[in-house]
Order: sequence, then structure tokens, then C-alpha cells
Amino acid sequence: MAFAKEIHLTDCKYSYRISPKIKKYTLRDTTFVETKIGQYELQRLLEEVPNSNIGFPLKIIVNRELTAFKLNITDQSGLRLVNIFKSPDHKILQDKFYFLMDSLVERGIFEKEEK
Repeated sequence: MAFAKEIHLTDCKYSYRISPKIKKYTLRDTTFVETKIGQYELQRLLEEVPNSNIGFPLKIIVNRELTAFKLNITDQSGLRLVNIFKSPDHKILQDKFYFLMDSLVERGIFEKEEK
């Protein structure tokens, strides 16, 4: 997936875009890790039962210029994209995703828009 200024995951209630207020120190404060090539990466496991290690990895990568990002939710192997919003069975995962993204919106990393 290429870097984009705005991303809307399939069946998600919101689209997310990079905030013009984004700062490098805010990314580090919210546990983004700077990679060797200067990008900022956040990885979380969306799991129904905490500490079960059974869930779907969420990965957010912000480019070094802080102008675009990637956002993926994949299967455990990291090879196939997963749509957690399609089925009501994944309500807990959806809530955890929205909670994480809302915290990043509050910190000025992203802006969200209802779709």
C-alpha cells in the first residue's frame, strides 16, 4: 500500500487524514518508533481477549516528511488485509481500533471525517 494523505478502510465509519498540526515529538510520545529510514511506525495487536496474542495486527506508518501515512489491519502472517468492520462479530476489535484512532486524533496526529 502506498502512502496517502487520507485513508478510508473498507466499511469503516470514518476516514482519517494527516493533521497539519502533526509533530515528530507527538509521534514519539504516542509510542511511534522511528525506523532506520526516518519513518514513524506504530504496531498494535487488536485482540478480543487482552494478552491472548490472538488478533489482527494494526500497523500505521507515517512518512519522514509527516505528510502522508499507511494504515493496515492484516492477518497474523501480515500478508493479507483483514476487514474487521464487515462483521458485527468483531465489535470489540472495532471499538479498540476506534479508541486508538480517537486518541491519535486528540493528540493532533490525525483528523477524522465521518463517511
